[in-house]
Amino acid sequence: MGLDSKPQSAVHAVSSYNLDDFPVPSGREEMWRFTPLSRLRGLHDGSAAVSGNVVVEVRPAPEVTVETVGRDDPRVGRAYTPTDRVSAQAYSSFEKATVITVPKEAVASGATVVSLRGDRPGVAYGHIVVVVEPLAEAVVVLDHQGSAVYADNVEFSVGDGATLKVVSLQEWAADAVHVSQHHARLGKDATFKSFVVTLGGDLVRLSPSVSYAGRGGDADLSGLYFVDAGQHIEHRLLVDHSVPDCRSNVDYRGALQGDEAHAVWIGDVVIRVEATGTDTYELNRNLLLTDGARADSVPNLEILTGEVTGAGHASASGRLDDEHTFYLQARGIPYDEARRLVIRGFFAQLIEKIEVQEIRDRVMAAVEAELAR
Repeated sequence: MGLDSKPQSAVHAVSSYNLDDFPVPSGREEMWRFTPLSRLRGLHDGSAAVSGNVVVEVRPAPEVTVETVGRDDPRVGRAYTPTDRVSAQAYSSFEKATVITVPKEAVASGATVVSLRGDRPGVAYGHIVVVVEPLAEAVVVLDHQGSAVYADNVEFSVGDGATLKVVSLQEWAADAVHVSQHHARLGKDATFKSFVVTLGGDLVRLSPSVSYAGRGGDADLSGLYFVDAGQHIEHRLLVDHSVPDCRSNVDYRGALQGDEAHAVWIGDVVIRVEATGTDTYELNRNLLLTDGARADSVPNLEILTGEVTGAGHASASGRLDDEHTFYLQARGIPYDEARRLVIRGFFAQLIEKIEVQEIRDRVMAAVEAELAR
């Protein structure tokens, strides 16, 4: 194993707005070793010039404001600094950013839906900022569809005592490539709940991360993915506990079917010396439904203080439990239907956490469509 393939501590990870601070990845680095770089269409090496278009349309709740701003807006880059080459490329390449603001103490009466549509195949870059001011509450849906080679950064700034719930849907066309960083910065006693659903695309690599700016922050990160033949779906999570008395919970579940269906889940949790009283847990589970499918699952805990309330992780990948299907078949349910019921139950607990009924129904319908293949 070469020096550049050793696991890198998140405590010392590079963060910079300058693209030159990130060497072009070779695939041997820890953060890139699972990603098929040849399928990134040049997003990682600077050769991906803008040639396509992703249309961003926002349907805001009445209490929410939406602005399209330039790169020099002070809210852009305030909550997040790029931590890898593609993220820095996206930051240096976007032209306009969408800024969504929930005013102080406002409680949004409905979900704010951000629709991102690849309407012209080719390379595009984007940037979204969501600012939830102190004591405000909101639900934001990010809905990705169409065909594109798209890299973007999404910043969530959650003020003191505020609550933000986010649903991110990846239902791209079969040829799409999407590489994205989602970062949430939580103020004192802030609550952040994220639900990621990844179904479409040729290659999708999402990197949700959380940092804390005050005591009492609470983050809940959930995800569901269904990987078909030839797809590469990758989720790389980082929760950085640097403040006392904060909480995080991670629960991602996936199902894979078809030859060369590949899922990657990396869960990094860092508890720094000063983060006493941290309570954290992360879980990843994968169902391998056919031969030829592969799931890589790597949970990591880096604990630098002994004064924690709780810290744990678990990971499991395997086939359907024969006992479960046999139990249902013994009660007269045909095998195919028993199989669907078991998989549906595997996802059901997570899907119930989606705040928006319309989105919850849509996700369940998408899972049913996958099971019918």
